[in-house]
Amino acid sequence: MAVVISGTGLFTPTQSISNDELVHCFNQYVEKFNLSHSQDIEDGKVTALSPSDSSFIEKASGIKSRYVMAKEDILNVDVMAPRFTERSNDQLSMQAEIGVAAAKDAMQAANKTPADIDLIIVACAYTQRSYPAMAIEIQKALGCGGWGFDMLVACSAATFGIINAANAIRSGTAKTVLVINPEILSPQINYRDRDSHFIFGDVATASIIEDESTANGEHVFKILSEKPITNFSNNIRSNIGYMNHCSPDKVDDVDKYFIQQGRKVFKEVLPMVSNLIISEMEKLNLGSDDIKRLYLHQANINMNNFIVKKVLGREALSSEAPIILDEYANTSSAGCIIALHKNKQGLVAGDKSILCSFGAGYSACCLILEYL
Repeated sequence: MAVVISGTGLFTPTQSISNDELVHCFNQYVEKFNLSHSQDIEDGKVTALSPSDSSFIEKASGIKSRYVMAKEDILNVDVMAPRFTERSNDQLSMQAEIGVAAAKDAMQAANKTPADIDLIIVACAYTQRSYPAMAIEIQKALGCGGWGFDMLVACSAATFGIINAANAIRSGTAKTVLVINPEILSPQINYRDRDSHFIFGDVATASIIEDESTANGEHVFKILSEKPITNFSNNIRSNIGYMNHCSPDKVDDVDKYFIQQGRKVFKEVLPMVSNLIISEMEKLNLGSDDIKRLYLHQANINMNNFIVKKVLGREALSSEAPIILDEYANTSSAGCIIALHKNKQGLVAGDKSILCSFGAGYSACCLILEYL
């Protein structure tokens, strides 16, 4: 049985924050902090904070801007966090709302109706609540039958979700699967941390997975192979969870945000991902010249450039390894799907592409796709 990705969808928030805007607010905070702690800094009890700048951010990451669900208070030096109005239990949740928008876009691309969908998988870094599942809420909002569930695999959630969808089709437990990645990441950011305040943005993506025989979308990719791997590491971590309020000790708020040991991540993840892609290519007797596109996780442009060079043995053209993190920043699992969604043009039947994720866990997943 051949399983395909027959359509993709994208929801982009209306509000965007440029590097200059973000840096302006951060540097206001730095000035305020250093002034209020001037004596402790002078006495060596507190380390003075260093300002940031846009050129540093772009050089270190390739990021120029990011979309967010709530901009105003992120840029308020007295808040520096998104603020959302809490919705009642009878209202559609924010995460379900953006998931529905991406899902409708994907369904239109794949020429599917809600009646065609019999499994919904919400796969992302965080869900805004534990239960009821976001997937089941979206199922009701769309009017789909069948069943649904949530799964969390950080930056590899989308590709792991696609694999689960493909296996459900192969096993006969589903015919047409909607995999949705509603990534609301701005709440996990410590906007007062110079090393990470610029990394993430909010977005939602979706993919339709089905048997090749029922696919009639304009852009269809057959899944030729897939390989997920995980390897435990504390180098990318977020400790926020429902048990935090049970601690009798003072909560370390910094520990509850996204934290990472960037140098260690580079050193350990890049060889892991490069070897994963190359090994999957070898299984199908594919050489570097056989790969037309590399749709990689969008975390950092330097990481992507390293992986591409290892896989292709040369620098890639921008069309061969599309970058979207300049506009969207790191959108966790959604990044590689955005890259695919926005860069399908120019492919012809038989062209091979790589769809690859990597991130916290560590987790990574490589799918080799053939354009039909």
